[in-house]
Amino acid sequence: MNDTLSGLLGFAITMLVAGITAAAGIVLFWYLPASGTELVGILLAVVVTVGGLRLGRSIADDALSPYDVAEVGVEGPIVREDGGSPLPTAPSAADADEIVEQIERADDDGAVDALLLHLNTPGGEVVPSEDVRAAAEAFDGPTVAYTTDLCASGGMWIASGCDELWAREGSIVGSVGVRFSQLRFDEFAEETGINYEGIVSGEYKDAVSAPFKPLEDDEREYLQGLSDAWYEQFVERVADATDLDEQAVRDTEAKVYLGSDAAAVGFVDELGDRDAVEAAVAEDLDTSEVTVERFEPQRSFPRRLQGGAATLAYAFGAGLASVVSGDRPEMR
Repeated sequence: MNDTLSGLLGFAITMLVAGITAAAGIVLFWYLPASGTELVGILLAVVVTVGGLRLGRSIADDALSPYDVAEVGVEGPIVREDGGSPLPTAPSAADADEIVEQIERADDDGAVDALLLHLNTPGGEVVPSEDVRAAAEAFDGPTVAYTTDLCASGGMWIASGCDELWAREGSIVGSVGVRFSQLRFDEFAEETGINYEGIVSGEYKDAVSAPFKPLEDDEREYLQGLSDAWYEQFVERVADATDLDEQAVRDTEAKVYLGSDAAAVGFVDELGDRDAVEAAVAEDLDTSEVTVERFEPQRSFPRRLQGGAATLAYAFGAGLASVVSGDRPEMR
């Protein structure tokens, strides 16, 4: 169906529904009451007519939408951009809140019957990854994750909320593990005469946030416990999604695999390119083919302006670092 015909049909459906609701409003609020002011009746009729226009537009959009599958991308390190860090994040970072918003918008779109989640990520933060996983799991319809290049760590966490994970034979998949790391400057501080004094309440309050003091054995054990707890959650998520035994997931020791090997391990359900993924979704929806609409973040002008400023700040920082190190800037 071409755009002109689709537009005419959409307009016709909108006006038909609006006319029916307007007529119903006039009958209900003007002619039927034995008494009452005509002004109130007119106002009520107008309200019903406006509601009918909106309803008609919604029905027309659902009936004549040119797509039936939504695609949402998770591309780059998974972060929460309003996480409070004073440093700008990489322009290519995947903001979990925006991704969740796109998935929920797709779920609310009456034309969307299935969700494609394109995963191209080395991983990221635990809770943002969990938020995206939960949104994918809550989507009302088939949810298929696929990766062309890289689906590691947080990408696997997100994929555990989808019905299937597809990959190419040469994709990099896996890394079911947790890294809890921090830079330590205590030896540097000692050599340069820098003293750290923390006034805290609670024995482990500055175990993470005080890189200028030595990390004690009990603090290291405490942080290892946090990492282990996240790891157990990760293993459980992947085991439930893949029907693997939890020990089998642990036995992978956070390794990454080529797509074909990941399929043999059980991390990947199917191997194939984008056309094969769409054909499988069409089969799930019992239709001959599907039309995919890429959902993008809906950003206000101030947010877009802020994003542009963050990109410039990040580029400036990367350029400065390259000058200091003597290396050329790289695109990765």
